[in-house]
Amino acid sequence: MKTLLALCLAASPLLAQTTVATRNASLKQEVQLSYSRGLGFLKGKQNPDGSWSQAEPVAMTAMVLSSHMMAPDRKPTDALSPELEKGYAFLLKNVKPDGGIYITARANYNTALALTALTLHPNASINDQVILKARRFLIGKQFDLDEKGKADNPLDGGIGYGDDKGNHADLSNMHFTLEALKYAEGYFADRGDELKNEPKLNFKAAIDFIARCQNMPDNKQPWVSGDPADKGGFIYNPVETRGPTFDQNGRTAMRSYGSISYAGLLSFIYAGLDENDPRVKAAVTWLGDNFTLDENPGMGANGQFYYYHTMSKSLTAAKLDELKLKDGKLVAWREGLANKLFTLQQADGSWTNTSGKWMESDPVLVSSYVLMALGHLVNGL
Repeated sequence: MKTLLALCLAASPLLAQTTVATRNASLKQEVQLSYSRGLGFLKGKQNPDGSWSQAEPVAMTAMVLSSHMMAPDRKPTDALSPELEKGYAFLLKNVKPDGGIYITARANYNTALALTALTLHPNASINDQVILKARRFLIGKQFDLDEKGKADNPLDGGIGYGDDKGNHADLSNMHFTLEALKYAEGYFADRGDELKNEPKLNFKAAIDFIARCQNMPDNKQPWVSGDPADKGGFIYNPVETRGPTFDQNGRTAMRSYGSISYAGLLSFIYAGLDENDPRVKAAVTWLGDNFTLDENPGMGANGQFYYYHTMSKSLTAAKLDELKLKDGKLVAWREGLANKLFTLQQADGSWTNTSGKWMESDPVLVSSYVLMALGHLVNGL
C-alpha cells in the first residue's frame, strides 16, 4: 500500500501538468472558434478605401489589423489577404513627413496604435523607415515640463493625445505609447544595432508620471485617496477629476478604477519595473482585490471592453497565470475572461457595449478590443 501511495504521489505533478495542458488546448480551440467568427464580422465591415469604421481615427484600422495579425492560428510567414493589404496601405497613406501616422487630430494616439500594427506586418523590413520615424515621433511627444527652480509639473514625463501642447497627459495614451515602443524594440531585436543611435524615451520621467497617477500614500498629489481600498490602483490623469470621486474631509479624493489600473500596471512593466517593485506589488494587490468580469470596477459598464482588453494585456505582460483575490483565493483569470467574452459575442460574431461611452457602441472598435484580448490571453499560455 505504501509503495502504491508513493507511486501515486510521485506521478501527481505529471498528472497536474497533463491536466493543465489539456485545459489549455481546450481553451485554445474555443478561442479559435470565437476568434474566427469575430474576424468574419470585421471582414464585412471594411470601407472601400481600406479603412475600418471611421477613417478618423487611423487607430480604428490599426486595431483591426492587429486583431488579424494576433489570431491564434496565424503563422508569421502567412501572406496577407487582399483586405489586410488594403488596410496596411491605408495606414501608410497617412504617414506624415514628421513620422506621425494620423489624419488631423490625436496624432500620438493614432501613431502609437498604427506603429504597433506595422510591427506585426509579416514582411520584415518592408516598413523599417516608417517604423523608425514613427518611433521618433512618439518619443518626441513625451513632455519635459519642469522648469528650474519651480515645483515639479505633475504632467512631466507623461504623454497625451499628441496635440495637447503640454496641458494634457494620461495613462491611456502612456500605455499605448509604451506598448508601441516595446513592439518596435522587438521588431528590430534581431537587426543588430539598428536602434543604437536612435532617440530613447526618458523612462525615469515616465515612471515618475505613472506613479503620480497611482493611489499610494507617498504620492503627494492633492486628490490621493486616504481610503485603504484605493491603495495601489490608478486614476486617468494626475491633474484632472475624470473618474469616480468622493468627499474626504472637505477635499475631493479620487477612487481607483479598473481599466486604468490595468493600464497603469502595464505601463510600469513596459517602463522597466519588475514584480518586486512595491508600486507593482500594490497594483497587483488592488487588481486582485477588485477582480470582476461583470463590469469595469468603479465605472460600471462604461469602458467595460477596454477594461477586458487592458486586463488581458497587462496580466499577460506581468506573467501572471492567477490573481489572488481579496478572500485569499486564486482565480485563473484566462479561463474566466475567455468564457465571459464567449457569452458576450453576438450572433454575427461581433461584440458591442450597451454603454456608448468612449465609442464602445461601435462594434468594430469593441470587437477589436476583444480579439486582441483573446490573442494576448492565448499567446501567454
